[in-house]
Amino acid sequence: MYARRRHRYFVMMGICIALFVLAWGVVRLWSVPAAVAMCVVAMVIPPLAAVVANRRGPDDRWWDDPSGDPKSDEWWDELDGRKGPH
Repeated sequence: MYARRRHRYFVMMGICIALFVLAWGVVRLWSVPAAVAMCVVAMVIPPLAAVVANRRGPDDRWWDDPSGDPKSDEWWDELDGRKGPH
């Protein structure tokens, strides 16, 4: 799951960089408003990429889910104040 999210993030950021480069390297020669529009679209992509990269999938472990390792779960529960130290 993590690899898929990371792949989507890098694809989205690659599109963002490509839009900026194409807008001011090529498109501005024919149409400055189109280049500005491309930059506006590129400006929206990074926050969306961050949301996609950090979204929890249905199979991902959430921060308070037990990991299955009793020692680790006990340690985290102690840090969270759920149980006293043993």
